[in-house]
Amino acid sequence: MLKHSLAILMCLALFVSCKNEPKKEVNLEENRAKSFDQNDGFITLRGDFVYYADAAILQTPKEIYGVVIDENMHLLEEQVKPLKKEATDMVPVTVRVRKFEKDSLEEGWQYRVEIKEILKVEAPNPESKDVIKLAN
Repeated sequence: MLKHSLAILMCLALFVSCKNEPKKEVNLEENRAKSFDQNDGFITLRGDFVYYADAAILQTPKEIYGVVIDENMHLLEEQVKPLKKEATDMVPVTVRVRKFEKDSLEEGWQYRVEIKEILKVEAPNPESKDVIKLAN
């Protein structure tokens, strides 16, 4: 029953995210300024995103964040999925997030982020050599 409900929910999310909206060019400097000017507590982060086995992370050059699994995270996952060759591939994204410290009783990275706005999704660099493959 739960699996059927989850499958229906995922199909609904996929259907809703398949709109024919024109893509707009994202100005990162404008969005950084927007983050500060709005004084809404959100920040703009650019990093590599991956969602795998019910865990989501965003890795920036200086920090790794656990990502709150919610509707916006699933929308981001639907946007990055076509750019992945393997389920564990990380995809460069730019997002506006709410950053907060995790509960001390929880496992994981010190800081978590909740995605509030998806600004940009890019194709991974095929020349990147930082891939680790596990084999039996």
